This record gives sequence, C-alpha cells and structure tokens, in this order.
Amino acid sequence: MDRVTIYHNPACGTSRNTLALLRHAGLEPEVVEYLKTPPGKEKLRELLAAMRMPVRALLREKGTPYGELGLADPKWTDEQLLDFIVQHPILMNRPIVVTPLGTKLCRPSEEVLEILPVAGPLAPFTKEDGEPVVDGGQRLQRDP
Repeated sequence: MDRVTIYHNPACGTSRNTLALLRHAGLEPEVVEYLKTPPGKEKLRELLAAMRMPVRALLREKGTPYGELGLADPKWTDEQLLDFIVQHPILMNRPIVVTPLGTKLCRPSEEVLEILPVAGPLAPFTKEDGEPVVDGGQRLQRDP
C-alpha cells in the first residue's frame, strides 16, 4: 500500500473527521501535525501544485492572524503569502490529504472519499456531530 499522509490539526473537527474517515477505510496515514511540524515553502508549493490550487485558496481566515496581517490585500505576492504561511502555520487551511490517487484539501471531510486508495464502497460513517456520510461523498438524509 502506498503512503497516505494527512496534514492535521487535532483541534479542528473537520480534520478529526477526515482522519477518522481514513481509519474507517482501513488506512493508517502518516499524520503530520502541521502546527508542530510546519511544511516549508517547497512542500507548500508541491501541495498546491498537486491540488492545482492558488496560494490564496489555501489561506484560512477564521481563528488566524489573517486580518491583522492584512492578507486580503491583493498587494501580497504568492511568495509573500507562502512566507506568511511558513511563519504562521495556522494560516494553512486543513486538512490536506495526500494519497496515491491525489492530493486534496478535504473541506468538508467527505471530500477525502474521492482520493481513497481502497477497493469498493465503504460502510456508512458518522461524523463527530452525528452527520452520516456514505462513500462517494453523498450525505444521507437525517430522519426528522
């Protein structure tokens, strides 16, 4: 089995749900707690290229110094934004999952289903908040 990696923040419910979904699929990923072990600029460039995502799309505003740093200002170049993420890893949106089938920012957590390297559909999974998820990214309707 090829390696699966998750860039994880254990304080984030979406990140916890994504990690739980990976484990529910029978995978034990390499867990990179990016606040403790931040990726460098080159790794960030690799991840962004693999996701075909612009740097700005990786920025997280909520619960970060985004506002106080003035990062909404279009004057910042991609290189400068990468520098900010390296200096303040909390600015990196999460979780990012890397599998042999692709690299994806998994918000919402069921986005990870698109890149799971497992055969066949998974049994239904329930998120921390009680929301059920089925393989293929389709959500089940809750009973009223």
